[in-house]
Amino acid sequence: MEATTASTTLQSTGSKTIADLLPKAAELHGDRVAARHLDKPGGEWRDVTYREVGEIVSEIGRGLIDLGIQRGERVALLCNTRAEWTYADFAITTAGAVVVPVYPTNSPEECEWVAGNSESVAIICEDASQLAKIVEVRDRLPSLRTIVVMDPDGVDQAAEAVALDEVRERGRSRDAAELRERYEAVTPDDPYTFIYTSGTTGPPKGCVLSHGNYRSVVNMCTEIGVFGSQNDEEVSYLYLPLAHAYALLIQLLSTDLGGTIAYFGGDTKQIVAELAAVRPTYLPSVPRIFEKIYTLVTSNVDAETMQKATAVGKQVRDLQHAGQPVPEQLQAAFDQFDEKLFKNVRAAFGGRLYQANTGAAPIAREILEFFWACGVPVMEGYGMTETATVATTQTVDDHRFGTVGRPLPGVEVRIADDGEVLVKGANIFRGYYKNDDASFGAVEEGWLHTGDLGELDDDGFLSITGRKKDIIITAGGKNLTPANFENDMKQTRWVSQCAANFENDMKQTRWVSQCVMHGDRRPFPVALITLDEEEIMPWAQQEGLPTAVSELAEHPRVREMIQADVDRANGKYAQVEQVKKFVILDHDLSQDTGELTPTLKVKRNVVNEKYADLFEQLYSG
Repeated sequence: MEATTASTTLQSTGSKTIADLLPKAAELHGDRVAARHLDKPGGEWRDVTYREVGEIVSEIGRGLIDLGIQRGERVALLCNTRAEWTYADFAITTAGAVVVPVYPTNSPEECEWVAGNSESVAIICEDASQLAKIVEVRDRLPSLRTIVVMDPDGVDQAAEAVALDEVRERGRSRDAAELRERYEAVTPDDPYTFIYTSGTTGPPKGCVLSHGNYRSVVNMCTEIGVFGSQNDEEVSYLYLPLAHAYALLIQLLSTDLGGTIAYFGGDTKQIVAELAAVRPTYLPSVPRIFEKIYTLVTSNVDAETMQKATAVGKQVRDLQHAGQPVPEQLQAAFDQFDEKLFKNVRAAFGGRLYQANTGAAPIAREILEFFWACGVPVMEGYGMTETATVATTQTVDDHRFGTVGRPLPGVEVRIADDGEVLVKGANIFRGYYKNDDASFGAVEEGWLHTGDLGELDDDGFLSITGRKKDIIITAGGKNLTPANFENDMKQTRWVSQCAANFENDMKQTRWVSQCVMHGDRRPFPVALITLDEEEIMPWAQQEGLPTAVSELAEHPRVREMIQADVDRANGKYAQVEQVKKFVILDHDLSQDTGELTPTLKVKRNVVNEKYADLFEQLYSG
């Protein structure tokens, strides 16, 4: 099967399941580069071909069989994003077992929940630090028989962990036909992975996703050219956690079509530098990275120039993609902006990015339009773990900013009477493992009840307007969607500068990292706000102000600036919907403290409970 649309030079394996995907890719793509990774932190980039990956995966897969792993048994994987994660993931799959990803940021108790609930019989840990989490809770994991560690340096022998190299060595002694028999016996209906949703409420639920779910979504994405550049070298830079469905889909798409994955080096401060070194053609990301790069590349551009450049660039790009001529005067203006601004933005992404995709959380329309103007198309999509990652998306040839695109081929979307988004298709999951919770994620007559609120326009483009369980109902009976105000507060740049007439110290800056609205059954909404340390610290140093976030949170000048942002955001809403008071937290929200999911979504219930006293003070003061 030849990939279509943008993927004109890349060929799909046409695999029946995910189990036979890697063996077919190793044979079909052979000497193409499958993986690119640093040989050590700050070291050199090393290329690994599909043929080499195929041999590594075969050895690990046969080694797992030698360790006694049976078909259908669950094997957990606790590791950061790196090439070895992919090798282990495909090895588990080819051995006919079920992959259970565990977020590397999880606490020992969270690891215990995932490994225990899934009844994992083995777990592959990255290193001594990840292994220590499992050792701490091992006595409470009755199904766990085997622990494997990728990097055995510093591992206590008492942990009784088997080194991954030893697993490979054991695999070499077994016949490859034994592994082939395993993966050829897998059917599309068999479970492929249990992905535990990070969730903004309650303990994670294990989404059971079949081989058919993910093979179908790979086909859907390939059909509309979501992935696949115009040239023969497809390089995706992957920093997202491979324990998340989004990164997993990129891994599968790249492998199926013979692309290259350049793996994150491990230091978030080096992402922009690694983009420049890797020069990817494709970038999947959550909004936060695009927001950071947006701030970086526009830090020396005044608001008026920014607005004009975006308007001109967008008009030219729209004409180009419509195949229409660009007027000479417009082209001249575009060329000037391209020389002074646009080419620098493209360079920040490595200089040859043909498309990026964003998902997992909302992103401001003005950011998408700016990058489009610069020649860096960032296309927004929508989905959940329960939809095998994605249900709708935009493409370069078919997009409408402000929406999350149209349904993938074979996917149906409709809006229920109460505004909930319902999704149907071959990519819909098989339910939650050992959990019949029917509140959100329930499937009725084939329709997945997503829990999200949305609207469909006349052309089939979907807009997400909120989350059913996040709706705030004030004491006066007014229904509020907190995400609207929260997103406005996190996107104050340019708009706020013009609307609020800020002083020079507010130019080209975005101070707010997180905003959480609160007000259920209260007389009016209030907000908890955190500061973006990377943005506000340089300004504070320049102004001779304290450089500790805890002190800046209480400083009158900072509060005055945040108040201006609140006033600007409030201006979009009716009086009853406006935030009347706010508090600035003396630290940011984080995954480590349980306030954010691994994809940086706010766990609203955790924040409401943890900062209940602060919210109470806003109402009593």
